Amino acid sequence: MEQRLSLVTLGVADVARARRFYEALGWRLGGGVEDADDHVAFFQLEGLVLALWGRGKLAEDSTVTDGGGWGGVTLAHNVRSPEEVDAVLAQAAAAGARVGRPGAATFWGGYSGVFVDPDGHPWEVAHNPQWTVDADGATRL
Repeated sequence: MEQRLSLVTLGVADVARARRFYEALGWRLGGGVEDADDHVAFFQLEGLVLALWGRGKLAEDSTVTDGGGWGGVTLAHNVRSPEEVDAVLAQAAAAGARVGRPGAATFWGGYSGVFVDPDGHPWEVAHNPQWTVDADGATRL
């Protein structure tokens, strides 16, 4: 298996609502299926696809039981400066997210905060001065 990740699918309660939230963050829909049986939305990211799919359908397809709680995963969005952390957190709040932790200096020498999307998925927004975020958004260790 190659050392890479191709797709992250978030299980959501309402695909249309979740799609609107991510579009309010400025993301552009890359494709999707809108029909009575199966709703899914895809966003093409740099080198990765983010999908939004009904939580029950995702659990069934993934052969797991959905206990309804946090799944032990936090998504991250690295940025180029502490000021950009605060700007992204403000944009997420305006789009309907709950800011769980405002931007602040971290124990590891960076600056980060957390927002939680309308379906409960936590996103860390971080500036790590030891990492590089390229012009195309790629993050380099």
